[in-house]
Amino acid sequence: MSVLESARVATRLPAQDLDRARRFYNEKLGLEPIDERPGGLLYRCGGSDFALFQSAGASPGTFTQMAWEVDDISAVTDELKRRGVVFEEVDLPGLTTVGGIAEVEGNYPSKGATGERGAWFRDSEGNMLGLGQPVG
Repeated sequence: MSVLESARVATRLPAQDLDRARRFYNEKLGLEPIDERPGGLLYRCGGSDFALFQSAGASPGTFTQMAWEVDDISAVTDELKRRGVVFEEVDLPGLTTVGGIAEVEGNYPSKGATGERGAWFRDSEGNMLGLGQPVG
């Protein structure tokens, strides 16, 4: 058994402006921190935690740093768009979005799925966030 096998995974995302990030996560995503301390905000979604921490460095936003697995990606993207979230449009070999959502065949094993539907957006701090819906 690995020493990390039973450890909980907790994502940490940099924020140059915690007040701006708090507003984005509240107004755009509908999330409120469950705890806070000087230089950090802690959120909980679906039993998992993630934190935003004050950072002088900026995120490159060139890869997915955190993602939520959802049951209905179309409904979630529609609601987030209504709140002002802008989804990335991607047109690369093997990965193209239509209306902000990509159909990803194969991808990685995702709970017995044969693929995934995915969508990506940036938060107010430039962090690349994703949504995924396993396809069976």
